[in-house]
Amino acid sequence: MPSSPLSTAQAARAAVATRLQGLMKDAGLSGHDLAVLCGWHKAKTSRIARGISWPSDADIRAWCAACGAEDQAADIIAASRNAESMYVEWKQIHRDGMRRIHEKTTPLYQRTRSFRVYASNVVPGMLQTAGYATGLLKAITAFQGTPDDVADAVRARQARSRVLREGDHRFAILLEETVLYYRVSDDAAMREQLEHLLAVMGQPNVSLGIIPARARRTVWPLEAFYAFDDQQVAVETLTAEINLTTPGEISTYLRAFVDLSGSAVRGTPARDLIAKAITALE
Repeated sequence: MPSSPLSTAQAARAAVATRLQGLMKDAGLSGHDLAVLCGWHKAKTSRIARGISWPSDADIRAWCAACGAEDQAADIIAASRNAESMYVEWKQIHRDGMRRIHEKTTPLYQRTRSFRVYASNVVPGMLQTAGYATGLLKAITAFQGTPDDVADAVRARQARSRVLREGDHRFAILLEETVLYYRVSDDAAMREQLEHLLAVMGQPNVSLGIIPARARRTVWPLEAFYAFDDQQVAVETLTAEINLTTPGEISTYLRAFVDLSGSAVRGTPARDLIAKAITALE
């Protein structure tokens, strides 16, 4: 079963620091020596070597040059960029509001052919109605203290979600039953959202499964994750989005998705669960 995606991101960052530290040792340099050659304070060398501070591309080039290993700079920079993009805090992603990230990720949605989505907290973005999305994004904005561009972000989210109806895309989506009851918007918007789920279930490119709260399961409830083909898995935590691209980790999440699917109901039983949630709003 999946290990913590946060631990994976931390390991990737630590691997870059270890490589830089190894170059310094191979060159027979102390932290002070390297700092002098690079023209920065020795404390910076220590912070980078211990993985406390994240090196820029320029820092890596200077480090490699000081160690006589210029030929390794490009490879380490690539590893550094991959590790840096793997773990990105929501406050950083949303620093200018939420509209931009929706627009930025639209190409990923457009080129993905097979989506596998597991949601344990809220209805996935591509299935959200405008009213539901507005309630959710307002709550996120208030909690994070980031700029309020909710109206624009909702429009961008709706535009990104056109992949549900346009192009050659397939969606396998799993929801925990509890998601149907979490009121992240007012009752009218919640009703509209649940009715929209019933409508979406009729699309031939969508397989919507619901895991009943009392289902016997082989995989415990996990953090929400989105798998884009077999190329990337985005995991959502409270503080950050973690993007996994290594084949082994992607395979593990896809295996978890298969096992979670075994606990889900579809068709009429799933519709009954949604109808029950709608009735609970009355």
